[in-house]
Amino acid sequence: MRGFIGRRPILSGIIAFVALLLVLESFPVIPETKQAVVVRFGKPVRIYNQYKAGRPIGAAGAGINWRIPFAEQLVWIDKRVQDVDMQRQQVISTDQRRLEVDAFARYRIVNPTLMYVRAGTEQQLTDQLRPILGSEVRNELGRIEFASLLTPERQGIMDSVRTSLNRIARQYGVEVLDVRIKRTDLPDGAPLSSAFDRMRTAREQEARSIRAQGAKQAQIIRAEADAEAARTYAASFGKDPDFYDFYRAMQSYQQTFIGDGQEKVAGTTIVLSPQNDYLKEFSGRGGPK
Repeated sequence: MRGFIGRRPILSGIIAFVALLLVLESFPVIPETKQAVVVRFGKPVRIYNQYKAGRPIGAAGAGINWRIPFAEQLVWIDKRVQDVDMQRQQVISTDQRRLEVDAFARYRIVNPTLMYVRAGTEQQLTDQLRPILGSEVRNELGRIEFASLLTPERQGIMDSVRTSLNRIARQYGVEVLDVRIKRTDLPDGAPLSSAFDRMRTAREQEARSIRAQGAKQAQIIRAEADAEAARTYAASFGKDPDFYDFYRAMQSYQQTFIGDGQEKVAGTTIVLSPQNDYLKEFSGRGGPK
């Protein structure tokens, strides 16, 4: 062997290089974050390091594996969670609001063989999922009112979108984990101004309704209080007429000189004789006779 290498060093080097190439081609190293579909003449035959639910990344499957050199190729498929962004588009809600919606979905490839057969590559898979995501978001948001997106009901809407999208994505060997709306805006210009005007009008109507209800309740309470006061006055007048006269005189003095405590008394000058009947409670002439 040494003699052969010495006599034909170039040929020996070529043979060594080919042998090394065969070894590298025969025993590929599978990264922990990748799944490898082994394709033999265009047909998938087996999978290395396939994702399994509940099994952490880095478990059995990664590392050194084997294949038939030149006859089998490896198609690399990411094992981690990936995302696809929906193209920003307009959606019309049930209350006829035009919305600018921007959403995204997070997914994982759980069946690499099916994904390879249906989509081919990860980029082609993303290109096929993007319009499907847009269609499902548009259909779901078209069934609700704009205000629902501002309430906790929004999470239920996204769950419905995820369920619908996952039903279709399963055909590509994909499991959809989550769907989220990044932004929901009204278009700039007249639609946005019109929406603000409608919101302002609705709040003003609500405020007027609340004030009307408050005024109605106040009138009811005031009427009940006046009725109760009248009954009390009548009862007191029947039991002690002198006390009733004294009480009514005190109320008159309060309204005249102090006011009701809510509005300031206007500056008024009153000139009365000390013997005037109106001032009898001040002069002590209002006692029992």
